[in-house]
Amino acid sequence: MSELSVDHLLGIKYLNKDDINLIFETADHFKEVINRPIKKVPSLRDITIANLFFENSTRTRLSFELAEKRLSADVVNFSAASSSVKKGETLIDTVNNILSMKVDMVVMRHPNPGAGVFLSSHVNASIVNAGDGAHEHPTQALLDSYSIRERLGEVGGKKIVIVGDILHSRVALSNIFALKLQGAEVKVCGPKTLIPKYIEKLGVKVETDLKKALAWCDIANMLRVQNERMEISYFPSTREYTQQFGVNRKLLDSLDKEIVIMHPGPINRGVEITSDVADSSQAIILDQVQNGVAVRMAVIYLLASKIKR
Repeated sequence: MSELSVDHLLGIKYLNKDDINLIFETADHFKEVINRPIKKVPSLRDITIANLFFENSTRTRLSFELAEKRLSADVVNFSAASSSVKKGETLIDTVNNILSMKVDMVVMRHPNPGAGVFLSSHVNASIVNAGDGAHEHPTQALLDSYSIRERLGEVGGKKIVIVGDILHSRVALSNIFALKLQGAEVKVCGPKTLIPKYIEKLGVKVETDLKKALAWCDIANMLRVQNERMEISYFPSTREYTQQFGVNRKLLDSLDKEIVIMHPGPINRGVEITSDVADSSQAIILDQVQNGVAVRMAVIYLLASKIKR
């Protein structure tokens, strides 16, 4: 297979296993490129990409921008906080104004679930979803699976537990879709108030005891508690959350095997994970960041190759 089955990356649920394999093979190539002294390739010299971020982001925005520049694309950055959106302009008008400047691809983060799907049916450009509310974050799930493949050889057959705030997490949903598609076993673990009611319909088991979850898994993906998405309190206190669902060195050392620790960032150190775990050799958190650039280069390159000029 030499091209993606989709024209946009709106969510993992629209991809098939061949798409994921193609993205990973392409990312392998780009990972080699970004470790060279000259880190740029001229692949997308004639492509213009607009990064539209209607929500705050540091790592994802920088990672996409770096990926685009490594491919030699022209890049336009748009931050909603300082834009006409504040004056009441609609999403379609905002994007069409940007597209009239001859933009080929839009990377968008938006607080509303489905914003990317809505946009893809109304504008003539390739859309990459960089996170839509608490719905999906496909490139994060791809870089997470890519990092697992790099550390453990493959994703299929591995046992992965996603720990923390599953209810508000777009990372959790995209990861569940991606991991299941590749044949991994998935459990979620966290306070019952932070586990969605429908979760088992996705073929995922729920484990409320963290130590049991860690004893079962090969990999623990630690999510932060998303206080900014909470209108009410879902657990009594941060201290109590940490006591029940925080991973520390002592807990890891009590297991009879060594598991891999992941985190999509930003880390609340001392809450879901302690510094001596985050900075240990068991953690692949910085590998995830590095792999994010290669995976996003792969996604952009493969989508750009389908743009009909």
